[in-house]
Amino acid sequence: MTEKFKISHPSLGPINDSMLTRESWKIFQIMAEFVEGFERLAKIRPSVSIFGSARTPVDHPYYKLTEEIARELSDAGFSVVTGGGPGIMEAGNKGAYEGKSPSIGLNIQLPFEQSGNQYQDIGLSFRHFFSRKVMFVKYAAAYVVMPGGFGTLDELAEILTLVQTQKTRKIPIILVHKPFWDGLLEWFKDTLASEKMIDIEDLDLIQIIESPKDIAAAIFNHYEKHGFEPSEEEKEVMLDL
Repeated sequence: MTEKFKISHPSLGPINDSMLTRESWKIFQIMAEFVEGFERLAKIRPSVSIFGSARTPVDHPYYKLTEEIARELSDAGFSVVTGGGPGIMEAGNKGAYEGKSPSIGLNIQLPFEQSGNQYQDIGLSFRHFFSRKVMFVKYAAAYVVMPGGFGTLDELAEILTLVQTQKTRKIPIILVHKPFWDGLLEWFKDTLASEKMIDIEDLDLIQIIESPKDIAAAIFNHYEKHGFEPSEEEKEVMLDL
């Protein structure tokens, strides 16, 4: 390596060749995650991605409601995709597993909290959040967002940003359990929109729906107008996700 490329920092010293080699080889690991994801998920359409807290216990009303939503969607012909872990993710996989359509878990390797649940027809394991997030979006006909923490908010912000900026097609984004989400939506309206950080019309991207049957009906109503298969223009846009 020439002197030109020997990067250094006072606290770290020079970055050596072995470190750079290791970083470079990570590219192949990332590529492998994308290739496996594309190959195994390409035929699951139409699918719905369900998000929510990994910390929700089995006896919590949110768990039961998620299970019912996933079962309703599965019996209606939608594959159900979750993060593959415990809590709301397990409930989503369980409901779908007991239904007519595939149950998919996109598991993430974490030092704590995450372990794959047993209700997965297809289970993928990811080291990298960003490649996993692409899989959630790329094949989703809708997002159903249950109560959750930072990870759930991250996925919600991701899909809102992608749809708002037209980097993916418009899909139903459904929040479940109005009391949980009211404060956030008020902040979106009273702060983000009022200070021109977003357009007030951006709030129309979000629906709040409570019952499993109404959620399934809202998704079907959307695609009666748009069709489940992306248009050729939408396909081109989604290639750049």
